[in-house]
Amino acid sequence: MTTVAERVYPVRTEPDLLAAERAAEAFLAAVGVDLEAPGLAGTPLRMAKAYAEMLTPREFALTTFDNDEGYDELVLARSIPVRSLCEHHLLPFVGVAHVGYLPGDRILGLSKLARVVELFARRAQVQERLTKQVADWLCTHLRPRGVGVVIEAEHLCMSLRGVQAIGATTVTSTLLGTLREDARSRAEFLAMTRRSTP
Repeated sequence: MTTVAERVYPVRTEPDLLAAERAAEAFLAAVGVDLEAPGLAGTPLRMAKAYAEMLTPREFALTTFDNDEGYDELVLARSIPVRSLCEHHLLPFVGVAHVGYLPGDRILGLSKLARVVELFARRAQVQERLTKQVADWLCTHLRPRGVGVVIEAEHLCMSLRGVQAIGATTVTSTLLGTLREDARSRAEFLAMTRRSTP
């Protein structure tokens, strides 16, 4: 069995924490937060570090293996945690991703499905784009017969402000290859992504 590990280096700009801290301090003061209040002295730096972490994807090794057994059924990782920032308000959206593929010549180390989700989630995003980016990236790098991605998330920009629709979830999907073209494969993938109720 041939193992291939390709390092994935996300395109990123190194955060300037000092500038971000100053900007956070000015922002908080501008919206009326009293930074002299007890407990708030270090808040601008903590805020800068938190946003830098949420917006910085980590590098990883994309590990693939020969599909020696000729496995041709669906491989699905369900309920991968998703944490991203809505690009419209920079408030988090959180939920789960269900990511699956129909193997071709290679199979993927399972943890890498979660790594790919994180690669695209750690940036200012919209859920629709995130869903498509994960599917397209897997299609390009793995060359499977099909890829499916379903993301279910709650957007804090919708629940904490504006309409205040607490608990509302948004579901997006991207299906490529056989999972898009073949009705039975598509139905199997979508059935497997549904959460089972206790």
